[in-house]
Amino acid sequence: MARVESRVLPPIVVWAAVCGLLLVQAALVLAAVHRESLTFDEGDHMFAGYMMWKTGDYGLNPEHPPLVKLLATVPLLGEDLWVPPQHGWDFKKEAYLDGRDWLAHNDGASQRLVFRMRMAAGLLAWGLSLTVFFATREWFGEGAALIAMTLVVFDPNIMAHSALVTTDVGVTLFFLLSIWMFYRFVRKPTLGQLLLAGLAAGLLAATKHSGILLAPMLLPVMIGEVMAARWGGRTQQAVRMVSGFAAIVLIAAGLLWCFYAFRYSARPEGLALSTSLADYAAPLSKWNAAVVMGVARFHLLPESYLMGMVDVKRMAEFYPTFALGTVYAHGQWWYFPAVILIKTTLGLLALNALALFAAVTGKMGRAREVFYVLSPGAVYLVIAMASGIDIGARHILVLYALAAIFAGAGVLALGVRSRTWAWVMGALVVVHLASSLMNYPQQMAYANEAWGGAKNTHNLLSDANVDWAQQLYQVKAWQDRHAGEECWFAYFARPEVDPAVYGIKCHALPTADTGWLGGADIVPPVIHGAVVISAGDLSGCEWPSGADNPYRQFQGMLPAETIEDSVFVYRNGDAGFHVEQAAALSRVQAIRALLRQHQGAQALALAKEAVKIDPEDEEAKTALRNAERQGPGNSQ
Repeated sequence: MARVESRVLPPIVVWAAVCGLLLVQAALVLAAVHRESLTFDEGDHMFAGYMMWKTGDYGLNPEHPPLVKLLATVPLLGEDLWVPPQHGWDFKKEAYLDGRDWLAHNDGASQRLVFRMRMAAGLLAWGLSLTVFFATREWFGEGAALIAMTLVVFDPNIMAHSALVTTDVGVTLFFLLSIWMFYRFVRKPTLGQLLLAGLAAGLLAATKHSGILLAPMLLPVMIGEVMAARWGGRTQQAVRMVSGFAAIVLIAAGLLWCFYAFRYSARPEGLALSTSLADYAAPLSKWNAAVVMGVARFHLLPESYLMGMVDVKRMAEFYPTFALGTVYAHGQWWYFPAVILIKTTLGLLALNALALFAAVTGKMGRAREVFYVLSPGAVYLVIAMASGIDIGARHILVLYALAAIFAGAGVLALGVRSRTWAWVMGALVVVHLASSLMNYPQQMAYANEAWGGAKNTHNLLSDANVDWAQQLYQVKAWQDRHAGEECWFAYFARPEVDPAVYGIKCHALPTADTGWLGGADIVPPVIHGAVVISAGDLSGCEWPSGADNPYRQFQGMLPAETIEDSVFVYRNGDAGFHVEQAAALSRVQAIRALLRQHQGAQALALAKEAVKIDPEDEEAKTALRNAERQGPGNSQ
């Protein structure tokens, strides 16, 4: 069935609207990001990108391919910045802590350099909006394209990550671009279209390891194209699909190698990875390890890229999940459907429901194009549900882009049929915009009104859904308003991000991250003053179970103050707070560091304190046994 056409808009109106939306997007995103402190992973990405440009070192942050890191650090190419000496730590610890120190020394709390890098990364958000417009225009018309672009520009989840130096918006852009370019190649299988499809896939691969999911995402559309071909042409169509996709993969692999400067070794001459690829892959299943090492043996992909693929697989095997108020030791299949229901605006959910109605009833037409929008998204969602890494809507941003396109098509298909439909669809677009803007500029913690809004998100979800270390300027402003008040701070991103850089002088409470990177103070069993806890630590999202969370007692308390819907302040007057579990944990973490330094006497003393404070703490008992085994005679 042919698509329903809307009234043709004058070109000047269309391009004025596109340019206006881009300007609004830039204003909203840059104003929001200017008030955000460094988020969890940004220092890692920024430092790694700078070192790639300056020294060709791809081994500092192999968890992610280079594209976004290189793009973000282009503004620093003319800078001769201080670089911390490398310590030979595990590559994750090295990149996180060196990145933190590099930014603290060269930038401090001003974030002058951070803002420049964020503006460079923000170009990817513009690219996403334009890709949504052009793809939707080709698939469903200009009216649908303008609606889809509007929905993307104002989407709270996309807006929250649009100018951060992370991979999520970039991979969303290149997923969509790759799907669209493949569609164009299928319709017109010329060499030029093949090259464009290959280049888009190469940019995707160079952005994030999840780019390899493009193959299963395109499989249904390839099968659909073959089945839709006439009987006599199905064999020819199948051959064309397979050969075309193989060529796209080869082009993409060539471009990926380009981003690694056509060098297999992750690190420049004279340096080696802290853990070899073989050792890092060893814990994987025999099959997975054999595939990785087989690819490495023949240098089919860069070492750094392979290291990142192994890291993704290893992370998925142990990463805990916090959802709907409960900590789970592993991922849950229903996590991302729940995230979609909670963090998608009610307007966009309703628009997609009506678009599905229009598609099923034949009112939308363009069945081929609808399939290119829906089937890759469905495959991606199924894979995400099985992935085991459940840490935020940022991992499914491509679904929001596809949902905006589908909604735009639905608005056009139904809106042109009657004035009533036009009013209904227009009202839902306004609901989407209003819901997002009412939460601006705190888009990270967005939840729709059916779930209680941003004030309730921390009770339902955690990590980058709420708290990704973006609130330190506001915490500093809170401390300035309470000058002289003693405070204790459990911060989700400590020590990857150091609150002291922003002038925050609270005592450092222990967290899951201070356990492997250090940075917590020794905490007394009873603390007085304000206790400040960020949402990630309140939920205990990084602990394998809720019982491991040393701050779970605060979950049932009403905070005295809330900062940015994601940091909570508690007070209990002269009585203070009994925090025996946190006190024991702070000592256990310090003991581990002391034992590594062969400081046996100090470790033993702290271990005895930890067991006395919390006799039921198994980690404290283990720390005591380890300290006794090393013995005070080994202290230096």
